Amino acid sequence: MSPREILDTLLGYLGFVVEIEEQERDGAAVLQIFTRESERLIGNRGERLEDVQFLLNRMLQSRNKDAVRYIVDVEHYRTMRDDALVERVRQLSLAVVNSGHSVQTDPLNSYERRIVHNAFKDDPHVATWSPPDDARLKRITLRPKR
Repeated sequence: MSPREILDTLLGYLGFVVEIEEQERDGAAVLQIFTRESERLIGNRGERLEDVQFLLNRMLQSRNKDAVRYIVDVEHYRTMRDDALVERVRQLSLAVVNSGHSVQTDPLNSYERRIVHNAFKDDPHVATWSPPDDARLKRITLRPKR
């Protein structure tokens, strides 16, 4: 079965009627879901969507350890949330540039931290850093580049 078929079957067992499109975004494989029950599938702050993505990728990796990781999105929810996250952090970066002092974000999961680090990797004024501990949610420190 293809990843799209696996996701369709999984969501069908959970009672969702969906249409799924395979897409590519920034070099990543995306399965975009369209459904009338998008809020229920997304869950509180995207937690249910995260769970579905985790399950799909675990199922794919159980068959093939080198399987491509898929991003599961519902009606572009992740795209809009990622854009809003980058915009919030860009506002923080303005405070860093203006004050010359470091600022920390709210706790972020690994996916969100990757989005922030990638957004600032080429920024000439602000550097990002997150501590190397094992916590699931970590803060990112934005600091001025010297």
